Amino acid sequence: MNSSEEIAVSGMSAGRSAVRMGPAELVQAAAMARRFYLEGKSKIQIAEEFGVSRFKVARVLETALERDLVRIEIRVPAELDAERSDALRARYGLRHAVVVESPAEAEDSPDPENLGEVAADLLGELVNEGDVLGLAWGRSTIHMAAALDKLPPCTVVQLTGVYDAGTAERGSVEAVRRAAQVSGGDAHPIYAPMLLPDAATAAALRNQTGIARAFEYFDKVTVACVSIGSWEPGISTVHDMLSDEERAHYASLGVAAEMSAHLFNGEGRRVGRDLGERCITVKADQLRRIPEVVAIAGGARKAAAIDAVLRSGLVTSLVTDTSAADVLMTSGPTPKPALNRNDPDGP
Repeated sequence: MNSSEEIAVSGMSAGRSAVRMGPAELVQAAAMARRFYLEGKSKIQIAEEFGVSRFKVARVLETALERDLVRIEIRVPAELDAERSDALRARYGLRHAVVVESPAEAEDSPDPENLGEVAADLLGELVNEGDVLGLAWGRSTIHMAAALDKLPPCTVVQLTGVYDAGTAERGSVEAVRRAAQVSGGDAHPIYAPMLLPDAATAAALRNQTGIARAFEYFDKVTVACVSIGSWEPGISTVHDMLSDEERAHYASLGVAAEMSAHLFNGEGRRVGRDLGERCITVKADQLRRIPEVVAIAGGARKAAAIDAVLRSGLVTSLVTDTSAADVLMTSGPTPKPALNRNDPDGP
């Protein structure tokens, strides 16, 4: 065999049986394994080539594994934790979960920048030509957009207003423009604050031409990218925009997390719905109808908030880090699968 092939052949088993295989058996097993593992041929194709039944091929391949004739290595980039990713996906019933190694110097920091880089690669997989990609405000989505280097042609729309209208060009507006530039599609940014002083002002802004045009795309979004905030200073955009009295009010309702200006308690139920009337943001029921909603959030400090939002059923996929994942795997009872998204009020 060529030394570059990833199939190892040995005359004596290293597996459960110590029976020596003859040279003809070895050659045939190696040839079948090469066809199956390296060339991607089906068992039926191999059976036809060697003039045996597909059941014989299956037995030979099984024996090759048992006797260590074939060694299979599963390798992912060092920064990805495949075991935690799969466990997290199964626990929350997610479509995709990608867990990134937490940087040693920032294990307790929320949303390490490397999450954005991995999320950018994930969007490159999930977005198809002709899709409508929605981006909500958040530091992690801004990092993601900055890391984008490929996207199929798609329309990009902003799903929320910005934290501060004065920073729009450096925030989510720029993220929308960047994603549209990479994809070659149209951009629909929103030049407005996320939170307004009252419902009347918010309603007036929603009717402005540019903002109304962006809102028209909300029901057409096929892939969305959102951030998650814990209900504490510096980690929740909404928390930081409210007055002390307002924060105390929503805290009394049990708010544990926010996503796109929607508030959730620890069980994933929405609370403080009146806040939405003052916000420029996609509605929760619109998010629920989007086929793929990817949340980007990490850090142990955000774990409880991530758990709450995942329990809401609004998110289908998650990019997080090992610090958050370790907490999430032990946080309370196993939640209802996130992909069961029929309940408008969450679990």
